[in-house]
Amino acid sequence: MLSRFYQRFGLRVLLLAALTFPFFYYHGETISSNNDIEAWLPENSDVRVEYEEFKTRFGAEEVILIGMNRSLGVSLIESLCGRIERLPGIRHCWSPDRLSEVMREHSVTQPDIQRRLEGMFVSKDGERVGVVAMLSEAGIIDRAGTVAGIRQVLEYCQLTHSGINIAGAPVVIAELNRLGGRENNKIFFMISLAISASLLFYQLQDWRLTGMILGLTVLAIEVSVTVLKLSGGEMNFVLDALPVMVMVFTLEVSVHLLNYWQNTEGEPDRFDAMLRHAFKPCFLATFTTAIGLWSLCFSQFIPVRQFGWAGSMGSIVALVIGMVFTPAVIAVCPPRRREAANDSDWFHKASGWMLVRSRPIVAVGVVAVFGLAIGLTSLRAYIDPLAFLPPDSIVLRDMLRIRADLTNTDTVEATVDFGRDPMMAAWPFVKRLEYVRGVENRIAKHPAVAHTMSLASLFPTKMPEGFELTQLLNRATKRQQDNDFLAGGEQYWRISANITKTRKQSQQRTFAELSQEFADVPNIRFTGIAPLIDKAQHDIYSGFWSSFMSAFWMIMLVMVVSLRWPMASIIGMLPNVAPIAVVFGFMGWMNLPVDIGMMMSGSISLGIAVDGAFHLLVRYREVLTEKKDKAQAIRIALQETGPPILQATLIMSIGMLALTFSSFGPTALFGWLMCATLLTSLLGDLVLLPCLLGFFHTQRLAELEQAAQRCNGEKLKGPYFLRLLRNRYGLSTHHIHDDGKAK
Repeated sequence: MLSRFYQRFGLRVLLLAALTFPFFYYHGETISSNNDIEAWLPENSDVRVEYEEFKTRFGAEEVILIGMNRSLGVSLIESLCGRIERLPGIRHCWSPDRLSEVMREHSVTQPDIQRRLEGMFVSKDGERVGVVAMLSEAGIIDRAGTVAGIRQVLEYCQLTHSGINIAGAPVVIAELNRLGGRENNKIFFMISLAISASLLFYQLQDWRLTGMILGLTVLAIEVSVTVLKLSGGEMNFVLDALPVMVMVFTLEVSVHLLNYWQNTEGEPDRFDAMLRHAFKPCFLATFTTAIGLWSLCFSQFIPVRQFGWAGSMGSIVALVIGMVFTPAVIAVCPPRRREAANDSDWFHKASGWMLVRSRPIVAVGVVAVFGLAIGLTSLRAYIDPLAFLPPDSIVLRDMLRIRADLTNTDTVEATVDFGRDPMMAAWPFVKRLEYVRGVENRIAKHPAVAHTMSLASLFPTKMPEGFELTQLLNRATKRQQDNDFLAGGEQYWRISANITKTRKQSQQRTFAELSQEFADVPNIRFTGIAPLIDKAQHDIYSGFWSSFMSAFWMIMLVMVVSLRWPMASIIGMLPNVAPIAVVFGFMGWMNLPVDIGMMMSGSISLGIAVDGAFHLLVRYREVLTEKKDKAQAIRIALQETGPPILQATLIMSIGMLALTFSSFGPTALFGWLMCATLLTSLLGDLVLLPCLLGFFHTQRLAELEQAAQRCNGEKLKGPYFLRLLRNRYGLSTHHIHDDGKAK
């Protein structure tokens, strides 16, 4: 039935895929991207709510700091400020002279002006100055356009040499969007495609068939991204690894189908036999992969949660496209028939040698796994957006230069709420100003605070009295539109503290210490990017374990239900947990922190690694039911499923290795970890799992291996000898040439 269908309509099925491809390609290529740091956490998160309230009152804290040499002259710097301020994404632009003028109008003495400008606006040696551009709402929406506009202004003013540096959260986010964008990532996607094409051609020896299979992977990618877009999703720096993942998922399904096609030669309905044998292990493998990805949805870290949903959906798309369209490809371009002396002979010899030594191999493996697994106790979470940038990034260079000459652009924002206390609410402006100045001075004493700024910074230390005070307040009122430190009719006052980076994680630690120091002052609350990153770090670490354990128990349940053999299911899970323990335990021993790439790769690797175990255990169960001999079942299952498991895993792991060419840190690390874990899983699926199954049957396995060696090279005649090899000695049909000789 299926053979007739695909032989008759196979070409039409492929033409249908080709006709629908432009629709999926258009939507897949036009999906938007969002890498906003504040969007990393759920909207109902406490720190996110606090930050959103702060932005509602004062506007976003995002600023762009431009560092330059003071020798450029006041006139050029002021001209630059004027041009930048006219950009649609800029609310205000402050230079040292502009801020000095405001302070002089407010009767601040020259020594105080110099002291208050030092840090953010003027370097300690006075050679470098900073221009601060404050983004408007439009500028935040289009950060990349705003940053590009500032660079164009600098180019117009002929300020493009290395002495001109640009820093700030908008610059970093715009660069992350560029590095994590699909256009930039097409480079390593094409590398991955080329690597996969080479490996696939090596296996198939047919460029036409290889091209058609790769075409199916591209179709699966565009369908997955289109579904993501139509469901309201956006791409981000985490989801940029999705295309490569969907590609290797599709290739895995196609490789297994091609292997089952070769093994069903001589069947009356070859397509039906191929799909019948392939459906259960491929479905279960995809299901467990989807579970591993879906477990990431438990994370509070929004990009990871989105990746979990999109990845699980992509694995299902890969299964559907692989199962539906690969038979059509086979019908249009049948694979070449295997030669009698096939390339898996070495695998049969190696597997026989290994099974005889099951017990020492298991002992060595268990000791090694437990030794490395101890390192899991040393894992810790750490996230720094600057670590996402490549070492040779111009943005990173500028950030480090401005941090060394002026100040760090990371801030902790304090909000003083005078409406909480009825007595404070009745205070006059001057008394509130003095109170805020005292809070600011207290914050500035923290060793990690490099520079502070508030409305009090614009007024003299000792306020005048009488008529002079009235004149001062009148002048300040005229500049009310330039004020970013007041909100709610003088109810809310803002203090901005720039944090140094002299200590690792100093931003988060400083936020925690300041919050603790002012814990007894109910009208002062802290917010900013620092608590967002701190919360993200906590969620990454907890999410790593919660997603992994969720995936473990769900996959275990699937194995028990599908195989209907609890003991084999438990044995099947152990070799697939081992690669996770080995890779991540090693990272713990090396004191490498858990970041976004590590968090994702743990549960995903578990879901993918168990794919090979399903193929082996399903075949083991079938042979055991037929032969009633566990040693034969182990041997036959390993020899028949081992080569395609090896081929599919190598294609997947090397395909993932292409992610390491990305200039975006998390994507590159994700590629390294996935490749390492998948390669390690080969040892689990093809060495540890068979040896565990054969642990109590080594004597019988030794007999089968001796029989295979005695038969090697002998002339075998008649079907009796073929049945003898198959039934008594557990030799796969791959051991026998067409002329009756044992391989």
